[in-house]
Amino acid sequence: MDLAAKVTSKGQITIPKQVREALGIAAGDQIVFRVEQHRAMLAKTPNLLELAGTVEVPAAKRGVAWDDVRRSTRRARAAARR
Repeated sequence: MDLAAKVTSKGQITIPKQVREALGIAAGDQIVFRVEQHRAMLAKTPNLLELAGTVEVPAAKRGVAWDDVRRSTRRARAAARR
């Protein structure tokens, strides 16, 4: 689906109704924009409070800094590709 929206003088856009419906976006929802090269993607962000407790954290990872967890995960994935 390709739809256009006009940018106002304040830099605002209205998300077309078809896009809001497809993504389940309602008033007050948070949206995240990701810019890659010359494109921007948008997505509805989940309510993180609703997700609390839904993912079990292994004992070995509890209390470990998030940057360390990501770094070790990337190393493991890179090693698995070899």
